[in-house]
Amino acid sequence: MTEKDLLNNIKKLRELTGVGFKDCKLAIDENNGDVEKSIDYLRKKGIAKASKKMSRTASEGLVLIKNENNSVSLIEVNSETDFVAKNKEFLNFCKELSELNFKCEGELEKLKKISMENNISVNENLINLISKIGEKITIRRSSFFNGDNGVNFFYIHSAIEKNIGKIASVVKIEGIEKENKEIGNKIAMHIAATNPLAIDKNDLDESIVRKETEIIKEELKNSGKEDDIINKISEGKINKFISDNTLLNQLWIMDPKKKLSDILNESKISKPLRIKKFIRFKVGEGV
Repeated sequence: MTEKDLLNNIKKLRELTGVGFKDCKLAIDENNGDVEKSIDYLRKKGIAKASKKMSRTASEGLVLIKNENNSVSLIEVNSETDFVAKNKEFLNFCKELSELNFKCEGELEKLKKISMENNISVNENLINLISKIGEKITIRRSSFFNGDNGVNFFYIHSAIEKNIGKIASVVKIEGIEKENKEIGNKIAMHIAATNPLAIDKNDLDESIVRKETEIIKEELKNSGKEDDIINKISEGKINKFISDNTLLNQLWIMDPKKKLSDILNESKISKPLRIKKFIRFKVGEGV
């Protein structure tokens, strides 16, 4: 690393953390010039304060989708405020990032190291953007659906531009034919609206079910009910929880008298329709 690069990295680190020159130089030296690792280093040392940019909560931002030849990639990029999410420079950064994410097949670590159009890495461009805009910006998560074993459908809710919005969902369906393709788009919309946790009961994380069961039973105990009544009521409540949160058992948003599994059966032509996988990103959810 040249003397100029060293000074530039120290300057960036000072802007991002508010820490003095000496500590920033030490952090940069200890982490081979990596600014992100240097931030973590300073935080672990208790030098970078929680009130500084890299410690703020970034719960706004955008979700972007790129689709080509039945392959689809998603990426969520977060900012602290919705104002920045509408910033032209932030938006252009996100658009290029979405293109690169598709090429990297959703591998975030690979993405962060790849060069952008200005011949600077994604990681360096991210740090420069944070310094310029003055907010914490994070590349939070990504996913990739290849074109094998089914047809991929996606939906963007609250789109600000084509394939850019606040909520995005992707679903891969096996057995889709030309005549029933429209059902895939509707299922992607359903997923965006209902936020299922799994495809079916067997795919649901057991720890989630256990936790929900504990909460339900504790709530019933506090109401003074007998154990046998508690067990009976809790069984019914947990079955409803599973139905509400598993895609195939959810009530179809376009006809609440039917489950999504019924819609799949009704929509098949010569082949059964099977949902292979799905994902849903909502900006800032869980941050």
